[in-house]
Parts: sequence; C-alpha cells; structure tokens
Amino acid sequence: MIFDPLYFVFMLPGLAFMLWAQSKVKGNYKKYSQVRNTSGVTGSQAARRVLDSQGLNDVQIEQIPGELSDHYDPRSRVLRLSQGVYGVPSIAAIGIAAHEAGHAIQHAKAYGPLKARTALVPAVNIGSNFGFIVLIAGLFMANPSIAWGGVALFGLSTLFALVTLPVEFDATKRAKAALVQVGLVDSGVGGGQESQGVAKVLDAAAWTYIAGFASSVLTLLYYVMLVSGMRRE
Repeated sequence: MIFDPLYFVFMLPGLAFMLWAQSKVKGNYKKYSQVRNTSGVTGSQAARRVLDSQGLNDVQIEQIPGELSDHYDPRSRVLRLSQGVYGVPSIAAIGIAAHEAGHAIQHAKAYGPLKARTALVPAVNIGSNFGFIVLIAGLFMANPSIAWGGVALFGLSTLFALVTLPVEFDATKRAKAALVQVGLVDSGVGGGQESQGVAKVLDAAAWTYIAGFASSVLTLLYYVMLVSGMRRE
C-alpha cells in the first residue's frame, strides 16, 4: 500500500489544499498582528468583554505558550490564549480571542453541533489509535470484515471533521457580531476596515477546517477503494 500510486492520487490534492489553507492563515495572521485596533484592547481584554456581555463572568482566561494555540476548554471552562493574542492589542488578536469566546458561548447555550463533537471525542480517539492498525491487520489477513472495521474506525475522524465545520463557522459568526456589539471594532458599526480585518483572519482559519475535512474524506475514500478491491483480487 505504501507504494500504491493511487495513494498519492488521493493524498496529494488534500495535502496541497491543507498547505494552501495554512499559508493563508499565517499570512493573514502575520499581517493583522501588526495592525493595532483603534480600541487599544488586547486579546484577553476583548475576550473578557465578549464573555461578560453574555453573562459568562465565571469563564477564566489564561495565557499559554505557542503560536495560534488558542482554544476553549469546556471541561474546565477556561479560555486559553497564545502569547501573540493574550496581551497584544492587534486586530488579529481580538478576532481570534472573540472566536474562542464564541466557543464558550456555544458551550453555555448547549449548541447542538458542539455537544455532538464533544460526544464524539472518546470514539474518535479510539479510531485514531486503532483504525489504521485494524485496517492493516485485515489486509494482511485477507479478511474483509476486519478491514472494513478499520475503515469504520477511521471514518469516525471524518465524521468528527464534518461536525467541526458548523462549530467553527458558528463561532466565527458569533465573534464578528460580538466585537461590533461591544464596540471593539469600527466604533460599534460593522463593515469597516477593522471588521474586514477580523473577517480575513477568521475566514482564513475556517479554510483549514475545510481542508482538513477534505483531506480526511480523500483518505477515507482511498481506504474504501482498497478494501473494496480485496475480494476482486
């Protein structure tokens, strides 16, 4: 399977898509990290304003190392922001911080797709750890049933990537609206240069999730094709 030319036919488009999406994210992040927002607020301050506007005063905000490592932890109800976001008063910083605050809002409102994604995590971890092993075992044993089991386990990752899309799109939508609502961009009137900058940063990030899903689908299709050909061989 390692030397199967069809593997590269399936994998290379997804890889190219992912590399393009990542370059788009890094480019927009670098550009708007150097543009100070007119409110002069840092990422952590923006997140605090957005959270407080939704009554989420008990959600804590912490700084963590790394670049673009920002995330919301629903288990501890803590919003963790990277060094380039937490204390930086840039357009990119407040956009990313508001996006992560959007996940906290989703959690508080029991947003359906977020609940579904969280519920999938244990099964996805099992699938990620054992799916490929089960698939390879089925191929070497020439046992389609076992091989299909491996495909099904891997398919959980594809399902997770699919469910992630509405979660991320909704968080971005909430972030854009919240920053205008609390008056942190364009003096509270959307559509200006700051809103456009936030949109470019967050929309670029959205492409990475789309690329991840596309790559996962292509990998799944390759495995399906591989197992489907077992009986013919």
